[in-house]
Amino acid sequence: MATTKAKTAKKSGAKKTSVKSKAASSKPKTVKAVEAKTTKKAKVTTVDKVQDEAEKVAEEKVKIVSAKSHPIKEFFARKFDASENILTIFKDTKIIGAIIGEIIGTGVIAAIALTLGLFNPLYLIFGYLGVTLAVFTLSGAHLNPVITVGMMASRRVSAIRGILYLIAQVIGAWAGFAIVNGFYNAGIASGNIAADNTTLPALTATSDLAATTEGFSFFWTITILEFVGAIIIAFFYARALAYKRSAFTFAATVSTGVFLALLFAVVITGTYLGIQENSFVLNPAVAFMYGVLPGSAEGFDALMNALMPMLVTYVLFPVLGGVVGFYLSDFASKLSGKELAN
Repeated sequence: MATTKAKTAKKSGAKKTSVKSKAASSKPKTVKAVEAKTTKKAKVTTVDKVQDEAEKVAEEKVKIVSAKSHPIKEFFARKFDASENILTIFKDTKIIGAIIGEIIGTGVIAAIALTLGLFNPLYLIFGYLGVTLAVFTLSGAHLNPVITVGMMASRRVSAIRGILYLIAQVIGAWAGFAIVNGFYNAGIASGNIAADNTTLPALTATSDLAATTEGFSFFWTITILEFVGAIIIAFFYARALAYKRSAFTFAATVSTGVFLALLFAVVITGTYLGIQENSFVLNPAVAFMYGVLPGSAEGFDALMNALMPMLVTYVLFPVLGGVVGFYLSDFASKLSGKELAN
């Protein structure tokens, strides 16, 4: 009996040992299996990442190729907020502040032009610098339809914003003219100044210039002068957009462009054409208010015959020059590898 118990004990011990050894041997197999599965998953994940990166690189190459094959599309791409339209623009009060900024800024510019005259561009550069700094954060300091139409044509601002800015600029120019003219009339009424000796530097029509130069027409000469001056102003403004994070650098660049355009006009008219009258203005809003709009004649036909040449010279061609100036800037940026400034 004792022998049988011993054998039974040995067998049970042997079984326990074999079970333990099997369990011990099975554990490493399970760990290895898990590690193998994890490795497979990691490999699959790595492969997926590599494929995704390869697809992204391929897509970027396609975009680059398509951009190179269609470089003109970038010029006409929308650069303003797509959600801005006539239904949404007045939901934010910022547009009201922008309109007020354009009215005040353009009014001050018109007043400076009337009091100091356009033949003193050195004075105007400081005035323009200060006004640009004052309203830059409100509206971007367009202050000139040349800039606003150029911004609209290059799709930097929406059509509704551009139209509102144009209306504000005309109102501002009228307000500046009304204020200065009010003081001028008050001085005449008081008898302290004589109207014959002191006059506002109003815009002289090209037809009036022809009468003082033996019938020679300055129409296309002054028209091209306005066109070139507008190109200079618009080009400098477009380049200044690259520095819009610094208000002073932006304002200095814009003011320098206006100064150079005015200096160019002064030298051309005074030195080369021999014209002493104020025959240029380089701002359609100001020209419209105190050069074009006050025109008078006997009958509608005579009025249109008098106004149409002035509209062409002081409104149409400067606006076209503004569009050309912006696209010249964009073209130069594209050739130099720079992104278009907004």
